[in-house]
Amino acid sequence: MKLFKGILMLMFASLCLISCSDDDDTSSTSFFQDGFLVTNEGPFNNGFGSVSFVDNLFTASQNNIYQDANNDNLGNIVQSIGFNGNTAYVVANVSNRITIVDRLTFVESGRIESGLENPRYFEASNGKGYVSNWGDPFVTTDDYVAIVDLATNEITGNIPVAEGPERILVDGDTVYVALKGGFGVNNQVLVIDAITDTVVAEITVGDVPESMRLDSNGNLWVINQGSPSFTGNETAGSITRIDTATQEVIATYTFDTTAHPSYLNIVDNNLFYYLNGGVFQTTVSDFTIPAEPIFTTPFLFNMFTSDSNTLIGCDAGDFNSNGSLRIYDIATGEETATLEVGIIPNNVYLNE
Repeated sequence: MKLFKGILMLMFASLCLISCSDDDDTSSTSFFQDGFLVTNEGPFNNGFGSVSFVDNLFTASQNNIYQDANNDNLGNIVQSIGFNGNTAYVVANVSNRITIVDRLTFVESGRIESGLENPRYFEASNGKGYVSNWGDPFVTTDDYVAIVDLATNEITGNIPVAEGPERILVDGDTVYVALKGGFGVNNQVLVIDAITDTVVAEITVGDVPESMRLDSNGNLWVINQGSPSFTGNETAGSITRIDTATQEVIATYTFDTTAHPSYLNIVDNNLFYYLNGGVFQTTVSDFTIPAEPIFTTPFLFNMFTSDSNTLIGCDAGDFNSNGSLRIYDIATGEETATLEVGIIPNNVYLNE
């Protein structure tokens, strides 16, 4: 019996050596799941941007996750991330580069480094990626949306557009592109058919469309900041509601001339936006411009409502050192957590 037990112990030890070795290999790869990815621009024209991960309980943050996984950097000014399944496309604006990674491990699988000029945002539809490009920001005729074949990660064509293509939103085979205006002012949302890659509608909205969201009824909401005072032709901010069945504006809600709202979010029936240090809340079913914010914050560089209870604010701080995420309870306005991220946090993405 003792001999039998000894043999079993030796067999177990051998199996343990094999399995433990395999487990060690697996555990050496981090998994960034059930939390949030944060793009950090980094210092302009000096150094590089980064991506942070924050767990969904807001107890800890991990910075420089791409650098740690690849021993490399993402380039200068990390503007945004787009997704296609488990693949993430990290857009670096000044470096004219898109880095392709596994969204859970952030291990790189490829890059797009040609055919881009001041890329801003990426979205996927119909097996293709769509990338907004400003071109030369001082030239008004060279802006475009690049088309990426996601099977090869090569740019196969461009769709010329007017000045300042910015945010992109995909609704099935329809691609919406907000023409913010780059260094100038624009006031359009383009509708692109992802089957034919042609512009099928041009929708006039307010000046400087900053962000877009869909509601549960399929309406597209656009928040327009309005032309700022430094342009010498200040215009009011506004919110536009578009019927996506007809691609026509069905309502426009206009603010005071000196009010320039931003950071539109929609969760269920609730609509949120940011204005002059305040977070405002109303509903999509009975929209009115609120008279007062539900709570105030330090200056936010962007904000994201992860659910109907939680708002995540991007605080860029002094724009030179690491910024932070400020977590708020929407019902009470209480700041429940603050986590350090990278330099100039600008966008937050749910990563499940």
